[in-house]
Amino acid sequence: MTISSAVRAALVALVALAGISSVRADEGYVTLTIYKAGWIIGGSGGSGVLNFHGRTYGLSTGGLDYGLVFGGSKTVLRGRVSNINRPSDVAGVYGAAGAGLAVGGGARAIVLTNQKGAVLELSGHQVGLMANVDLSGLAITLR
Repeated sequence: MTISSAVRAALVALVALAGISSVRADEGYVTLTIYKAGWIIGGSGGSGVLNFHGRTYGLSTGGLDYGLVFGGSKTVLRGRVSNINRPSDVAGVYGAAGAGLAVGGGARAIVLTNQKGAVLELSGHQVGLMANVDLSGLAITLR
């Protein structure tokens, strides 16, 4: 029994498409605790976790802010990270321009993208005394 070349080509194309669709990006969930302080130039550092495919991965954060930065704060953010294929895709540098004010406490929400295409959609709360209008960068690494 022979299979015509058209049928063979269709089967090869079908198998190729099935392989491509299985390489689809996935998502996970992130919790970060970030401490920030500064006067004109600020710095931040903290830690967190990534939950991805039923496993938990430790994260470290650090960053610099430049602009009008004054005070100190603690921010706890939770949310989704999308467009990742493996845990290491979360690691990288995220940049943002923003403004905020926290006196005692306040809400915070942010969407960030790194050079690998991972997208963080985070929200949470900030406590402390912090006023900022700045450019900032946040580096996340896997521990």
